[in-house]
Amino acid sequence: MTAPDADEFEREMLEAEGAEALKARLEREHNELLQELRSLIPGANVLLGFLLAVSFTSQFGDLTRTERWVYFATLVSTAVALVLFLAPAAHHRLRFREGDKDDILRKGNREAIAGTVASSLAFTGVLYLVTERIFGTPEAILMSAGFFAFTAWRWWSFALLRTVRDERARKRL
Repeated sequence: MTAPDADEFEREMLEAEGAEALKARLEREHNELLQELRSLIPGANVLLGFLLAVSFTSQFGDLTRTERWVYFATLVSTAVALVLFLAPAAHHRLRFREGDKDDILRKGNREAIAGTVASSLAFTGVLYLVTERIFGTPEAILMSAGFFAFTAWRWWSFALLRTVRDERARKRL
């Protein structure tokens, strides 16, 4: 092998190693995303089933107009969450072996985040409905607002604050 051929061969080997490393990283990240979604999907599934079952009970007819709207918003939020949580798997199946893993991951990440927003709204709606029935409207408003704030704090605030800190640190460099 001559020197230019050796250099070209070495460059091709480095590119192949980089591509394999990228492929391995994308596979790992895809598996991580699917694992996270596997933990979220059952909760949304159970909640949707519960909400559907409740609508067929005799007490469902006793809901006030406000309670019906909260119920409906909660039901829709749960269904939206499930669609968003299941979307990455559907996209992966449709684009299997098309070289789109990075795009699928980016889209799946956005869908998972949006799904947690929809889930938090659904959980908040359920808590509102139960608390309103037990204690009344003022307590239900306080409880649901407090619960949503708690969810936002635990699910999003740490990551968002870290992002803000990282951005500030990058700007200082």
